[in-house]
Amino acid sequence: MLGAIAGDIIGSVYEAQPVKSSDFALFPPGARFTDDSVLTVATADALLGDGDYPAAYRRYGRAYPDAGYGRRFFHWLLTDGAGPYQSFGNGSAMRVSPVGFALASADEVLAEAARSAAVTHDHPEGIKGAQATALAVFLARQGADQANIRTEIAQRFGYDLSRPLAAIRPGYCFDVSCQGSVPEALIAFLESTDYESAVRNAVSLGGDADTMAAIAGGVAEARYGSLPPAIAEAAHARLPAEFLLVLEKFERRFGPAT
Repeated sequence: MLGAIAGDIIGSVYEAQPVKSSDFALFPPGARFTDDSVLTVATADALLGDGDYPAAYRRYGRAYPDAGYGRRFFHWLLTDGAGPYQSFGNGSAMRVSPVGFALASADEVLAEAARSAAVTHDHPEGIKGAQATALAVFLARQGADQANIRTEIAQRFGYDLSRPLAAIRPGYCFDVSCQGSVPEALIAFLESTDYESAVRNAVSLGGDADTMAAIAGGVAEARYGSLPPAIAEAAHARLPAEFLLVLEKFERRFGPAT
């Protein structure tokens, strides 16, 4: 799941300062983990433990209250017992990559992705975005190539993944909905040749850069294996010790990306 976290850190600066090129500094001053990383770690911790997603999201979210959460999620975070709120935001997809690494079959991945999403993002599009992202991670981890991943995700979820980035980029703008960002983030991965190009592709669209890079980065890690050492080291250096401990436990339980 480091792929999603590193993508989040790399994209963090460019959410407010969008770029329309893949030529940018990966870790400029101010690059930091955001809510994408906090909740990805929380998902992993829930998978390592009792599977209580609401408790994990609240525990981590309250420990890092300044990570940049959406308004409705932040209200949910601070309200004990609050239920889902029909969100179709991409928050369900940004945090789900550990599910794709941890579960043993496509059906299990889809069910667990839906369960992780539904505690907040219970709108059908919110569920779909999480499932598509987690399944892409799972398929990549199983050795599927880009062509097969494209076909499977497009057929199962109805996303148009045939559009090239060059056609999307000029008119694309900030969009936090699953339906308006998950397909584009997956296309960023589908046009990549390695982990770094996947993240650069996602950021270069000029949209919700940290979340889209987290989505593309999670799938890219599953497809290409361990992150380049310089990127992994830069990401590790920006994470608190408790995040690193969860990463270590998760890799020990479910195995590294290979």
